Amino acid sequence: MEAVDPVCGMKVDPSKAKYKSVYKGNIYYFCSIHCMKAFEKDPEYYLKYGPIGMPK
Repeated sequence: MEAVDPVCGMKVDPSKAKYKSVYKGNIYYFCSIHCMKAFEKDPEYYLKYGPIGMPK
C-alpha cells in the first residue's frame, strides 16, 4: 500500500518511510524531513490545500 506525502505529493511506502507524523489520530508519511517539518508547522494548511510541492 502506498501513501501520498501531504506536502509534496510524492508516493511513499509506509513500511519503509523514515518520516511520519501523527495528527488528529491519523498517521501521515513523508518523503523527507523537510516535508515532515513543513507539515508539522501548519498541518491544517496542507490538509486543506496540499499537496503543493516541495517546501522552500
